[in-house]
Amino acid sequence: MDKAKAVTAAAHQLARLTYSMLTKGEEYTNQGQAYCEERYRHRVLHTLNRRAQQLGMTLVPTAPVAQAA
Repeated sequence: MDKAKAVTAAAHQLARLTYSMLTKGEEYTNQGQAYCEERYRHRVLHTLNRRAQQLGMTLVPTAPVAQAA
């Protein structure tokens, strides 16, 4: 994403948050990085699943691999 698009996306997000706070009368609560990462993970899996179906395949879940620290 180039700089102009990133600035526009950030401004749009800020505008939506401000509008939501003003119309609902609620304070902003930060969901945290874990929440955002889980949403991203869910979105990626959904996209992969849909792509696999388009190719006539199915995704099979496996056991998580332990990460080295």
